[in-house]
Formats: sequence, structure tokens, C-alpha cells
Amino acid sequence: MSKAKPAKKAAKKPAAKKPASKQSAAKKATAKQAAAPKKSAPPNPVSPIRPAFWLFKSEPDVFSWDDLKKKGKRGEQWDGVRNYQARNNMRAMEIGELGFFYHSNIGLEVVGICEVCKLAHPDSTTDDERWECVDVRAVCDMPIPVKLVDVKASPALEKMSLVTSMRLSVQPVLADEWAEVCHMGGLDPKKIRK
Repeated sequence: MSKAKPAKKAAKKPAAKKPASKQSAAKKATAKQAAAPKKSAPPNPVSPIRPAFWLFKSEPDVFSWDDLKKKGKRGEQWDGVRNYQARNNMRAMEIGELGFFYHSNIGLEVVGICEVCKLAHPDSTTDDERWECVDVRAVCDMPIPVKLVDVKASPALEKMSLVTSMRLSVQPVLADEWAEVCHMGGLDPKKIRK
């Protein structure tokens, strides 16, 4: 194991003092900046997209599309999410927004359409206050399940979160992506009934 020689520190030059008139001008400029209206923070990337669409991933051997359909109108909480971005996506959701139900690990395909039926609330599977979830209910089956390989093969979907952020369990879906996946699955996105 070799050790590198410690780098010599460059000598710092003392800062030059500004003439009094420049200092007061700088203070005035700072005061003007503070008084000027602040630019708003960049918007949530999901918020400008209305209606918003989502994709919910679930391992079918843990909780499948058929399990959600059995829950009926009351739906089920989308619990167990322990990723901040996925949690924040759920916090951004509104009642009535639609999402794809995606079987991960086994199947790797969009198998149904679900709807948010309860806003974000504490996840009942943990005492940790950081984790929240929404409730979702089944709306309709995807007539032709849309496989991940087909999504990846579609140039129209190359920027979809399912392709670019594959490990994220709750993802936003853009309106054009929503329409494309619905068409691939044999659904008219304008005729999906809640």
C-alpha cells in the first residue's frame, strides 16, 4: 500500500476590501432581490398533467389483479410501499384517477385498469408515520395483457417510467403513454368506465 504525498495547500490571498460606495450598492441590490417577488418552485412534474394516470406494480403471487377484483367497490389500500418517490406519487393522486395494474416479477405485463378510491392516508401495515398509501379498486380487465417487452419495443413508449424507472413501484403515466398502452391492450381509453 502506498501513500500519496499530501498536497500543498495554496496560500489564500486576503480578500480585497470594496470601497464603501460599492459595498452600499451591493447591500441595496441584495435588499432589492429580497423584496422582489420570489420565483415559485418548479411545479410537481405530475401536477400539470390532468387527468393524471398511474401504474401500480404488484407481484401476482403476493397480491394479484384477481385479488383486487375480489375486493369489489371498496378496493384495497396500496400498502407496503417503502420508496419516497412512490409515496410522493401517491400523495399527488386524486380520487377517480386511473392506473394500470402491472404484474411484476411473474408475467411482467399490464393486466388491468384500477382507480384511486381513497386519498393518501397512513399505511396501516407500519407504525412509521413517513409511509402513506392510497386505496385503489378494479375498473376493468386489459383485454390483451400488455407485456413489458412490447412496451420496450414501442418507440412511442421509450420515455415511459416503466421503461426508464423500472424498479419504481408506483409511477406516473403521461396521457399519450396511457392511450398507447390502452390501444396495445385492446381498449379505447375514452371508453373506460369507472
